[in-house]
Amino acid sequence: MPLAQVRLRWAECHRAPIKFDLVYRFASEETRMLTQSDNRPTILGSVAPGFEQVRTEFEDNFLRRGERGAACTVFHRGQKVVDLWGGRRCHHSGARWTEQTLSLAFSVTKGMAAAVMAVAHSRGLFDLDAAVADYWPEFAVGQKHNITVRQLLAHQAGLVAIDRKLNPQILADHDQMAAITASQKPLWQPGMKHGYHTLTLGWYQNELIRRVDPAGRTLGEFFHDEIATPLGIEFYIGLPDWVDSEHISSTQGFRKLALLANLNQLPWKMVLAGAWPGSVVSKSIKCLKFDNPASLGTPEYRNVEIPSANGFGQARAVAKVYDVLARGGQRLGITPATMRELVAPPLQPARGLRDAVLKIDTNYSFGFSRPSSGFCFGADDQAFGCPGAGGSFGMADPAEQLSFAYLTNTMSFRIFDDPRERSVRQAVYQCIGSIEQHPVESGTRAA
Repeated sequence: MPLAQVRLRWAECHRAPIKFDLVYRFASEETRMLTQSDNRPTILGSVAPGFEQVRTEFEDNFLRRGERGAACTVFHRGQKVVDLWGGRRCHHSGARWTEQTLSLAFSVTKGMAAAVMAVAHSRGLFDLDAAVADYWPEFAVGQKHNITVRQLLAHQAGLVAIDRKLNPQILADHDQMAAITASQKPLWQPGMKHGYHTLTLGWYQNELIRRVDPAGRTLGEFFHDEIATPLGIEFYIGLPDWVDSEHISSTQGFRKLALLANLNQLPWKMVLAGAWPGSVVSKSIKCLKFDNPASLGTPEYRNVEIPSANGFGQARAVAKVYDVLARGGQRLGITPATMRELVAPPLQPARGLRDAVLKIDTNYSFGFSRPSSGFCFGADDQAFGCPGAGGSFGMADPAEQLSFAYLTNTMSFRIFDDPRERSVRQAVYQCIGSIEQHPVESGTRAA
């Protein structure tokens, strides 16, 4: 994309001046391994020439924006141009985040689940405009017989709540979860509006995959076999017991009182609606038996599959999946027809783009979030991705053949567009614009 268009896109999305400050801090191995007495973070990894400002912004997250542990990876035109990590893996022990660290991704997991749907669609396992009940007959009860797969994946089905509390034992029983989810009734007429299916979407996707996959695998198993293994990446939906606990990051959550003091970081209409226990907002987040979302990272929850919320993995894994998708998906067998669906304008609800849960304008398709006035990302409207609660984000930008992933273990109160990931993401586009004006030699430099 021409530099002028990159500048315009970011100015429109973020209403902030774009700086082209390509300062790079070259240092020896000894000085890069910053000590605690320096009061500076330990940042390791690599950046390609021309992307040095991304490293600077990543470090500034630790120095100025409260970051404690994070990783970021960027692919551009098939090349890994940023791969950084730093800070603490464990807030209490002080253990460092390493190249092998796996982090709780929250709703970034939705993007990995959506990638499963794209692979399954490419194999002809389902039709987007077929009724979900065609593949899962029990789903038809409760006025759901006409809901299409396309509507379900676009958050238009109205199935944002579960009428009972779920615990890890229930979540681990896929047959029981299928019966529970099939029995739910929509909270609005499907197709009339959309609303963020905070936790439920993944459970419906999981059962659909179990029904259409000839091997009867769960969504997490399908992801491992058909996406993670072929790409050689570490991301799990349902963390296996054999994963070394020394590689698992502990996510710092927040207390209710702290949330009350930071409500201005959330969409205010959502906050007001959420104060009423019977609201759609409240119902969408009260399926599980805990108050702190970081509980998804505890041992009792991380081993079960919650495909909308509890994936564990590395930023480079998320970025690699999006890199393949941003460049046509051939390595995963994505067909041209499926790729056209991924970048096509989203299915619009009859009553407009106002999200029934988030209370801002949003766009969704195929299980992904899409750019909107409420959350703008990417070079144009073909971009797709999924933000994660507290500051994480992963996305594909086909127009730039770009993928981006940022994972953190330090939750903020944002549900999207966190200043930490946004500052790094902006720097990526700034660097791309600068490279277009002043091409640099290929290769990477140590961070």
